[in-house]
Amino acid sequence: MSPTAIKATTLALASALVLSACATGGSYVQQDQYGNQSEQQNRTGRGALIGTAIGVAAGLLSGDSATERRQHAMVGAGIGALSGAAIGNYQDRQERALRERTANTGIDVQRQGDNITLNLPDGITFDFNKATLKPQFYTSLNGVASTLREYNQTMIEVVGHTDSIGSDEVNLRLSKQRADAVAAYLEAQGVQQVRIQTLGAGKAYPIADNGTEAGRAQNRRVEIRVVPLTNDGSATGMN
Repeated sequence: MSPTAIKATTLALASALVLSACATGGSYVQQDQYGNQSEQQNRTGRGALIGTAIGVAAGLLSGDSATERRQHAMVGAGIGALSGAAIGNYQDRQERALRERTANTGIDVQRQGDNITLNLPDGITFDFNKATLKPQFYTSLNGVASTLREYNQTMIEVVGHTDSIGSDEVNLRLSKQRADAVAAYLEAQGVQQVRIQTLGAGKAYPIADNGTEAGRAQNRRVEIRVVPLTNDGSATGMN
């Protein structure tokens, strides 16, 4: 996408966020006998939400890369960054929580440096050639979502992968749809959308031999990569 297109998309997003903020700000009504207090509270709520929307838009328009723009958008949304030794400690605690809340669910938790990757196998998340999450997997994802909500000083990359069977076009589309489905579920559970990016990798990054059914089953997966938001903008592992 060209810089001009990015800016146009961002401005459209900003308008949508502001309109949403205006609508949402009046949803909580509490009136005194004169009716004055309710109006002031609604104005305050709308102002805070509109301020957040503008901050997110400003962040998306700045930065020289997708990672930087997402970082700036998160800061604009009021999400604080980490620095120094706090990063490792923060991710230690998040990793521990993720392992506890995904125990015996089939989700594999891996750690590389300060980045955490969750591997969601195809067999427990989606039916063959489908992009609709299996209802029996909701409970497992709820544990992931609750942890990501709690540890919100992180960026989240949801990446879909397929095996080598089928065309590149089909595999790219299916892998992106599955990544989007997981991201949408996380967002529905309260994980902020500004933190999340989805990608469809198709069959480009196998982790096992596509020559066997067992290997192909391992390659059909969705990965959730959790990367800390840092003060110096040096987040790694994000595209």
